[in-house]
Amino acid sequence: MLGRAGVYLEMIKVAHSVFALPFALMGAFLAAGGLPSGKTVFYIVLAMVGGRSAAMGFNRVTDAEIDAMNPRTRNRAIPAGQVSKAMAGIMIFLSVLLLMLSAAKLNPLCLKLSPVLLLLLFSYSYTKRFTWASHLVLGLCLGAAPLAAWIAVTGSFDPRVLVISFAVMFWVAGFDVLYALQDIEFDRRERLHSIPRFLGVGRSLWVARAFHLAMAGLLLLGYHVFRLGGWYLAGVGLCAAVLVYEHSILKENDLSRLNVAFFNLNGIVSIALCLFTYLDLAL
Repeated sequence: MLGRAGVYLEMIKVAHSVFALPFALMGAFLAAGGLPSGKTVFYIVLAMVGGRSAAMGFNRVTDAEIDAMNPRTRNRAIPAGQVSKAMAGIMIFLSVLLLMLSAAKLNPLCLKLSPVLLLLLFSYSYTKRFTWASHLVLGLCLGAAPLAAWIAVTGSFDPRVLVISFAVMFWVAGFDVLYALQDIEFDRRERLHSIPRFLGVGRSLWVARAFHLAMAGLLLLGYHVFRLGGWYLAGVGLCAAVLVYEHSILKENDLSRLNVAFFNLNGIVSIALCLFTYLDLAL
C-alpha cells in the first residue's frame, strides 16, 4: 500500500478534501470564537482525513461494478485492476481507525457519535440505487463537517451550527447535480437515480441554482445567528459571485466547462468562506 500511495490518493480523490475541510475549520472557528488550540485543530484534521478516506474507499468498493460499466469511470483504480477490493478494505479499516482514535483524542461525545457519522457516510453509496435524493444525502455527509468540528471544540451540541451545516448540504447537492449531468444516459440505462436522469439537463440546471440560492440564504441567516460582521458578509458576497459565474458558464447545450465549475470554482467557495469567517472573528 505504501509503495502505491499515489494510486490510493487518486482513488479517494484526496484533492477533493478542499470541499469539506474548510467548512470543518469554519465550524471550529465559530465554536471557538477564533482559533482553537493547535491540538484540537490537529485532531479535527486527522478525523476529517480518516472519515473522508473511509467514505470514499467504501464508495469505490460498493460502486466497483457500476464504475466498470461507465466509460467515464472505468479507469478508476478498482475496475482498472490497480487496487483490489481486499486492499481497499484494509485502507477503509485503517481510515475508520484513524477517525475513531482522533475522535477519542477530542472528547467523549465525538467518540460516541463516530459510528453515527460512519453510518451516514457509508449509506450514501447505496442511495443512488433507489432515490433521486442521493445528492442531498451527499450534501448531508459534507454538511456534517462544521457540526462535527463544533462538537470537537466545545464537547456539546448547539443548534446554531445547523445553519452552516444545511448551507453546506445545499451547496454540495447543487454541484453534485451539475456533476451528475455527465452520466444522464448511463443512469437511465442502468436505472440509477439522479435528478438529471428524471428532469433532463435544462431543469436540472435550475434545481442546482435553487440549491445554491438556498445556500446563500442560509449563510446570510448565519450572519445574524452568530452576530458576525463585514468580513463574513464580504466572504458570502464573494462566494455568491463565484456561484453566479459558475452557473453562467454552464448552458443546457454546452457543458464543456463542467469540470471548471465543479472543482476549481467550488474550491474557491469553501476556502474563501472559511478564510473570511476567520478574519471576521479574529480582527
